[in-house]
Formats: sequence, C-alpha cells, structure tokens
Amino acid sequence: MEHIRTPKVENVRLLERSCGQRKPSVGTLYLSATHTIFVENNPETRKETWVPHSMVSGVERLPPSPTGSQLILRCKDFRVILVLIPQERDCVDIHASLARLSRPEKYSELYCLSFNPNVNKEQREESWAFVDLAADYRRMGVPNNLWVTTAANSEYRVCDTYPSELFVPKSATPAVIVGSSRFRSRGRFPVLSYFHQDTLAAVCRCSQPLSGFSGRCQEDEMMLQAVMKSNPGSDYIYVVDTRPKLNAMANRAAGKGYENEDHYTNIKLQFIGIENIHVMRSSQQKIVDVGEMRSPSMTDFLFGLENSGWLKHIKAILDAGVFIARAVADEGISVLVHCSDGWDRTAQACSVASLLLDPYYRTIRGLMVLIERDWVSFGHKFSHRYAHLDGDPKEVSPVLDQFLECAWQLSEQFPCAFEFNERFLIAVHSHIYSCQYGTFLGNCEKERRDLRLREHSHSVWPQLWKERSQFTNPLYQTDLSPSQGVLRPNTSPYCFKLWKGLYNHTEKSMPPRQSPADFLSTVREESKQLEEELTNQQERLTALTGKPITWEKVAVPRRRRRTDCQKHGGPDPPATTHGRLISGPDGQTDRKAPRKDPALTLPLRDTDDFSACSDLESGVADLSSRSSSGGDDNKEAELE
Repeated sequence: MEHIRTPKVENVRLLERSCGQRKPSVGTLYLSATHTIFVENNPETRKETWVPHSMVSGVERLPPSPTGSQLILRCKDFRVILVLIPQERDCVDIHASLARLSRPEKYSELYCLSFNPNVNKEQREESWAFVDLAADYRRMGVPNNLWVTTAANSEYRVCDTYPSELFVPKSATPAVIVGSSRFRSRGRFPVLSYFHQDTLAAVCRCSQPLSGFSGRCQEDEMMLQAVMKSNPGSDYIYVVDTRPKLNAMANRAAGKGYENEDHYTNIKLQFIGIENIHVMRSSQQKIVDVGEMRSPSMTDFLFGLENSGWLKHIKAILDAGVFIARAVADEGISVLVHCSDGWDRTAQACSVASLLLDPYYRTIRGLMVLIERDWVSFGHKFSHRYAHLDGDPKEVSPVLDQFLECAWQLSEQFPCAFEFNERFLIAVHSHIYSCQYGTFLGNCEKERRDLRLREHSHSVWPQLWKERSQFTNPLYQTDLSPSQGVLRPNTSPYCFKLWKGLYNHTEKSMPPRQSPADFLSTVREESKQLEEELTNQQERLTALTGKPITWEKVAVPRRRRRTDCQKHGGPDPPATTHGRLISGPDGQTDRKAPRKDPALTLPLRDTDDFSACSDLESGVADLSSRSSSGGDDNKEAELE
C-alpha cells in the first residue's frame, strides 16, 4: 500500500478497446495492493472491471487535453484499456503508482501470496496433489525393464533446475549420469520425457553439450548409447537440435555447440530452426500491433502479418513436434531433444510431440499434466519469461504462449480430437501472467520449494477443473480414430491462421457474436434439459395410465454411400418412406409394426450412426444435409 499515492479517483472514463466497447463508461477508479478496479456509476449495471497489477505490461500517459489526462494500460493478455482522468495531478499519481505496482521487486509482493480463497489447509494441500506426474509415468508404463528412476538428482545435487525425480535408461550408472551432466549446459543431462508403449521408443530431453570445436566426453557418449539401447527395436537415435544450425555453430566459439557425429556413432543429427527468445519477443510485439490496427486495409493487414513472422515461427515449432512424433510412432526410433539450455525450445518440441502422440494429452486434465511435466517440473523460467518480477526485459519471451497456440492450431485442423476448447487455452494463458496462483511462479522446482509456495499459495489446476464445463469442446468424440492415435497435421503454410481469439478478442467494429462452439454447447445443454423433461413426463404418464412405457428404436432410412466415390457431387436426395419403420427382433425393418396394447409405446429415432464414412483426417463426422430435389428421387432407399 505504500506505493499507492491516490487510492481512489471519481468521474473517470474507461474504454476497453479490445472488447469492442464503443462508448466510455463513467465510474470510480480504485487502486488496491493487487488490482486496479473500475466500478461504473450506472446503478442498474454497476459493472466492475478488475485488472491484476501483474497483468499490466505497460502504462503510458498521454499529454493532457481540455477533457482530462489519459492513461493507456496495455495488458499481457493483449487487452488495451483507456482511462481518462479529470485532474492531471491524479493522473500523474495513478501513473506512478501503476508503474511501480506492475513491476514487483520480490515474490512477497505477488498476488498469489495474498490470494486467499475460502479453503482450509487440507484443501490447499490437495490442490497441489491434483496433478500427479508419477501417475502419468505409470500410465506410460514407466518404470519398466528399460527405464528406471534415479536418485542421482535427489536434493537437486546434480542439476538444480531439474526435478528431483527423474527417469533414465536402466543401463546408465550414477557415474555416467554425473559425467554426462558435467558435459551438458547447466548440468541438464539426457532424461526421459515421454515413453511410447507401442514402439518402445522414447522422447528424451537435455541441454547442449559443452563440446566447443573438438571437446568430447566419454560418459556423455555412453549416456546416449544407453538411451539407444533402451529401445530394442533400433540401432541409432535422432538428436534433434531445435536451433538454427548457424546459431548452434556460433555457440561452439563459446565452448558449447552440438554433438559431433564422428564421436557419437549411434546418432543422426537433425536441426529444426526455431529462433531464439529475442526473435520471438519481437515477433509477438509485431503481431500484437497488427491486432490493434483500426480498420486496416487488406494490404496493411497482410503486410503486418507477414512482417511479424509469427506464423512462420509457429510452423517451425509444429514441424519439430511432427518430426519427433513420426520418428517415435512410425519409425520406432527414440529422439533426444535439446536447444541451448533445454528449457525453452526443448519444452516446446517435446510437449507438441506428446500432444501429437498421445490422445490423453488432448483432454482437459491431460493438458494440465503435460504442462506440469514438460514446463513446470523441468524448469521453464516462468518468472523471467513472463516478467513476474522486475528484471531484465531481454529475458522476457512468449515461449509457452507459442505452445498454447500450437495446440490451438491443431484443434483447428482436428476439431473433434480435443476435449478442451479455445477458452481453456486462453484461461491457461491468462493465469500464466496473472500470478493469482502459485503454479506458474518461479523458475524451477527447487526455487518453488525454497519459496514454500505449497504452503503460501494455491494451485490453479483444481480451479480450472471445477470450471471445465466452460472449457469443454462440444465436438469432442473419443471414439473417432484420429483421437485414438497419432495426429498427423498438415503444416503447409496455408493451414495456419491468426489466433484472433487471443490477439484480437473482438472485432472492434462489430458487436460480439456467439461462437459456433458456444452455440453447440447451448444446444447440447438444452437437449439434456429436454431429455430430463421427457423422462419426467414418461413417469407421469406411467402413473396416470398404470401401464409401463416402452421405447422402440425407429430406424431412419439412409442412402448407402458409394465406397468408390471420392468427391461429393452434391446433396443426397431424401429417402421416400411411407409409414413408420420399426426394427424387428430379426434385425429386418418392416413398414408397419403391430400395435402393442399392453403398454404405451413411443418411437425413438436411432441417431447413433451419423455416417459410415466419417472424415478421419479432420475427425468431423459427415453431417451433410439432405435435399428435397435430386436425380434419385424415385429410387428406393437402401437401409443400413
């Protein structure tokens, strides 16, 4: 509170430009220790706008005008809020207060350490146990006779940015592990990230070797040999260096670099070409500028999109995941992934590959586990990358943002393969920056333990799970084959889209519209309500008539689709039927069914089989509409 010069200002005008607001609202602006709060004066709505200080990326004060002084609040979730304050002195005080409050200098100032939901100590401890990484490894079938746990990093003795519990090849001795860690940047030696039970291939991760131009390490070579031997079906492994080759070669001058294939005889080296954090930071700022353009021309928009290079970077990350997934699932070859220090591009490549390989990670809970494993536990530098504390701005970069966008791009190609929707990804993105929960705080597991975050803050995952009804994709179908195996996305340039839901929340010139996913969710909810009402009416009819009500499935006539037809030449004509169609006990369909007097019967259409030929590539069932006109009107319908 000592940083707040003016806690309350009245007659403030606020305009949230990113939400399509056209006219400013008049109300009172409050500053608390954790939030900027605006309350409308309108007694009918009394709308409140809460912005955590940690979500503010910048505060800009414009020159005063006759109507007052204006502040522009730019948020890390890409909202832009305009505030018009009547008195210049108040504007100066608010600006100075927000400039300090939005850049906390120590962890004790963050929101999560003062956030106190209505839960007791036991519930808080349970919230941290909501995501169980050991259970996820057991689901993969680990430990086994190929991969085992190691106590080498107990108390973070070998690598302080790794988790304490790690899986390594069974043949890797403690001496090999320690020797390999000394030859790897930051001590991040090769460990297991994901194990594919069908092919016995693994996705492993580490950091770059300290090889320089000619350095080598016998223990590190033995470690990679152990990784290869942990997959009985192959005699080599892929080493995926996610950096551009020129960047990796430049690091050799600093005594680092990449593996020499003359020394590691059992590897095949593959460079991907994902740019560094500085290029990504600049690229995202350009795409944000494109999203803030007011009524841009097509030329300006396309030029800004191309100039940002953002979608090119998203494609590079997806290409890395696709290469790893194909190697593991199709070739049965294990893959070792690294970048420079192994906590940015390595996390992106490993998590995208897991998303492609395993349908579990395409569920709401599965994505929580994936982020907790490949990002939180393996030492992604959250506090540095997302500016939780005031520090070096060159350390800030949208690394996890890009993984979330890769998940969104995949959900656009495979709309039925993901249980979560766009809203869930945006909610995770917001919590990464908001610091409301302790999940994304700190740079590694050891630092979070030293901060005692489990005792003083709460985990975000149970809260998101509690709200999962808002995050469920109505198109999700677990029985479709694409969601049961490996996803194989098309990474051609034309397949990538601008994520308008994140970078441009609402078209500024258009009122908000209901998304198709929200519409389908509403229809599904209304259908459930109608089914409940139907059940109630059935019970009432049973009570009135004294006769049980039975349901009979009515087969819907469908035209059998030709298997040799490759293209859909137009809508199918309707099948002409006369009378009710009722399936008999022998499986045949009769035109008329005998009347059943003992009980009241109601027809029930069988809608389980939408189509025998669903689109297996996109995961969308064939729901093509029927037309009342066509060339086959007089043909007799064939029943499936």
